[in-house]
Amino acid sequence: MAETQPLSSKRLPPWFKVRFPAGENYSRIKGLLRSHKLNTVCEEARCPNIGECFNHGTATFMILGDTCTRSCGFCAVNSGRPGPLDEAEPERIATMVKALRLSYVVITSVNRDDLPDGGASVFAACIRRIREASPESRVEVLIPDLLGDWDALATIVEARPAVLNHNIETVPRLYLRVRPKAVYARSLELLAEVKRLAPAMTAKSGLMVGLGETWEELLATMEDLRRVDCDLLTIGQYLRPSPKHLPIDRFYTPKEFADLGEVGHRMGFRHVESGPLVRSSYHASQQAQERYDTI
Repeated sequence: MAETQPLSSKRLPPWFKVRFPAGENYSRIKGLLRSHKLNTVCEEARCPNIGECFNHGTATFMILGDTCTRSCGFCAVNSGRPGPLDEAEPERIATMVKALRLSYVVITSVNRDDLPDGGASVFAACIRRIREASPESRVEVLIPDLLGDWDALATIVEARPAVLNHNIETVPRLYLRVRPKAVYARSLELLAEVKRLAPAMTAKSGLMVGLGETWEELLATMEDLRRVDCDLLTIGQYLRPSPKHLPIDRFYTPKEFADLGEVGHRMGFRHVESGPLVRSSYHASQQAQERYDTI
């Protein structure tokens, strides 16, 4: 294990420097999102890569509203009682994808535990409508755990996304504090069920580090993901969105991230995107392409 970098102040280490979001594409995409009344997790979750991704003409669309029925200790998305579903949302997203000529699209959502299928039918409608409007576009979905409703999961799988992502987020010991309404075993079972329903479908998951986990716990969680045949993995540093969120235990060094990536490759992941600023959708198209290039 590489040397650790303890958190001694609120200042970020030097390897966290990112450019202030700006640029022609950034402004254009922001404007199009507003005019089409669409949400992105890039904005809602205060992603540090928003400038880079928007300027490359990519974005991760967040469906089912902007209010989550859960309140996880790490997440900046609003929580509370969501409003009604917007039946026109799939059409607006498909229109946006076509307007931007996106070759790769990521769709995610808030948790909607208030809905009978957790929003699975809307995910499926988005995938189908994007394929109709922009046949050359590939769609990745980042989905919640659907409260373990595998019929709802089948609805999404049957719509044939290119990649199905469900984030494990953290190690099992920290679930009660980090994801109090989630269940570690249920998240693993979801990924296993994806492969049962569609063995050739690319399964993906993600981990945050810096919440108090040990190196051994991280490796054990990665091994659990490989046991359910997870293909792709993202590993990034947890950054505290506000003082009301969980504190950062420590910052991992770039070498530690590189070491985790190497370990993941040895475990058999097709691709591991590991770095301080890595988030679930960061370089998503490149991750998926490497998956296809190695099979």
